[in-house]
Amino acid sequence: MPAWTYVLAALGVLLIVLPPLALLFRSPWDTFVEQVTSPSSLDALRLSLITATISTLCCLLIGVPMAVIFARYDGGVVRVVRSLVLLPLVLPPVVGGLALLYTFGRLGIVGEHLHDAGIDIAFTTTAVVLAQTFVALPFLVISVEGAVRVVGTRYEEVAATLGAGPTRTLWRVTLPLVAPSLLAGLVLAFARALGEFGATITFAGNAPGITQTAPLAIYVSAIDDPQAAIPLSLILVVLSLVIVVGVHSRRRRTGTGAL
Repeated sequence: MPAWTYVLAALGVLLIVLPPLALLFRSPWDTFVEQVTSPSSLDALRLSLITATISTLCCLLIGVPMAVIFARYDGGVVRVVRSLVLLPLVLPPVVGGLALLYTFGRLGIVGEHLHDAGIDIAFTTTAVVLAQTFVALPFLVISVEGAVRVVGTRYEEVAATLGAGPTRTLWRVTLPLVAPSLLAGLVLAFARALGEFGATITFAGNAPGITQTAPLAIYVSAIDDPQAAIPLSLILVVLSLVIVVGVHSRRRRTGTGAL
């Protein structure tokens, strides 16, 4: 390797590693436990974990069928739909939240009919789940779709010749083969949902105990006192680090391209 590649790589590592370390060094350790265990912090963290878990289950329910279809069909319509499904990967979160608002809000194309039926979604906990699912779903779809493409159709064809129907083949053959990538996709989707900010604050608002997740609580604290936002920020850093290390180590053990 040329020497300059190590220099550039070191700069990249510093760019990623130094900010979390700065949080670690600047954290008010004398009041760390008190701030992390405050009612507002615990409520925000609890809401984040609950909504992120529900969002991940929603991604599992609707993401796996999409991933299998995208992997097995390659027509023009499927390509267009796939591009739209992956759009949240590059779409600014605030724009995504605005799009959700004009879809499910009281004046939205779907929300106005729900409002007439007495159902309001915007600025509720349900809106938090929808926003998190919107931004996290592509991560699961990409992970599972890539794995389904890699395993091919040979084992599914063998199962079909033995009399297994499509549903049984999916449950007994396809999903077990892509289980490592499916797990990695679920973990990544959970991590993305846990850290969602832009779409949540735009579509769900920032009501404590109802829609204020941990990232939103950190944002509010940082406005008044940036140092007061550090303890809860470090909690999210630790959770994210555990997720990344877990996914990466599993990828190394299984040898699959989960990421």
